[in-house]
Amino acid sequence: MKEDFLHYVWQYKKFDFSNLTTIAGESLIIHNTGSYLRQSGPDFFNAQISINQQKWAGNIEIHVKSSDWYLHHHEKDVNYDTVILHVVWEHDHPVFRKDNSEIPVLELRNYISEETLANYKALLAPKSWIYCENQLATIDNFAWSNWQERLFLERLERKYVSVEQLLSETNNDWEAVLFLMLSKNFGLNTNGESFLKIAKAIPFSIVRKERLELQHLESLLFGRAALIPEDCQDNYTKSLKEVYAYLEQKYQMQKVMIPPVAFFKHRPDNFPTIRLAQLAMVYHKEQHLFSMVIGAKCLKDLYQLFDVAPSDYWQNHYQFDKESPTKKKQLSKAFIDLLVINTIIPIQFAYAKSHGKEISEVLLSLLKEIDAEKNAVIDKFAIFEVKATNAFETQSLLQLKNEYCSLGKCLQCAIGIQLLKQ
Repeated sequence: MKEDFLHYVWQYKKFDFSNLTTIAGESLIIHNTGSYLRQSGPDFFNAQISINQQKWAGNIEIHVKSSDWYLHHHEKDVNYDTVILHVVWEHDHPVFRKDNSEIPVLELRNYISEETLANYKALLAPKSWIYCENQLATIDNFAWSNWQERLFLERLERKYVSVEQLLSETNNDWEAVLFLMLSKNFGLNTNGESFLKIAKAIPFSIVRKERLELQHLESLLFGRAALIPEDCQDNYTKSLKEVYAYLEQKYQMQKVMIPPVAFFKHRPDNFPTIRLAQLAMVYHKEQHLFSMVIGAKCLKDLYQLFDVAPSDYWQNHYQFDKESPTKKKQLSKAFIDLLVINTIIPIQFAYAKSHGKEISEVLLSLLKEIDAEKNAVIDKFAIFEVKATNAFETQSLLQLKNEYCSLGKCLQCAIGIQLLKQ
């Protein structure tokens, strides 16, 4: 038995209300179960009950066992002085207030139907991936739609916290935050953290000053990533090395330790050399990138904004001093989609929120224009007949899996609650 199931039973009144009695044999009437707080302090606030015809208003605390009161040290917390009823699955120990009066106890296991318990056990029975995998396809479209929107907003809020952290690190410089976020996402999952550290090792004030010279941006990114080879003798690499030495001296840039970027298991188009060169071109091409990103209202504008290819050297190279067949290496639509999902939409949301504006519906519509993401989680949902058709749905499913399914929060999930009701 888990406490969150008892919260569900109490919140949704999934027990027999007739002829309730406390452990002491007193008659009990529930007028109002209270508000579910989901924070520190008692579980339900401002409930109303009657015990032996005496009406009480106050808070409700719920535990699996009565003795959990002392296990959680509630007797030392003044927030629990207003508890008027202790709701438990099993009563194993009396609980007293500071004035030595005993808190009334309702033992719920005597009032929950076998059907409700069977549904609960079925939901949490061991499965191959997630608890409700065999029942997901039975959820009606209306319930799915409402829950997906909430999941999407939760995911935006979670990403907003990351943006706030970067703002704090950059003295509220929104352009610098965009640079850091783009850098991380240009590195994808494998090199994302290394790319972020590379970007943090280049003060954005320097990027602003040097962005007119593409080779200066390239030298800064490749130099901080420690990718410029010492023994390569082609003209581009020698020039890059000289420019980086000059800029390092000019701006008195301190030496930094950056985790090595990974080439292994990457397709050549995703090599860190190519992605850094493309990132340099993005900032060289558009002098007002942040304002363009914030002002973009449709996907077409963003595709045009990020329609870039790296400099000429990288048209026939994937690595320094190793020629390859010529290829333009334009940023692909799929890659730009990832930038929109993981950088553009979060920073647009954060910027609007910081100015007191609500644009979640606009962002939701934008995501619906983007093709569904492809990854192991989305593929697994598809096996259980939950198939995403756009990025809004895939983002919602990722939030569902990461923040609910993987953490066993079935009774805080609209799907889990819906299945129990069925």
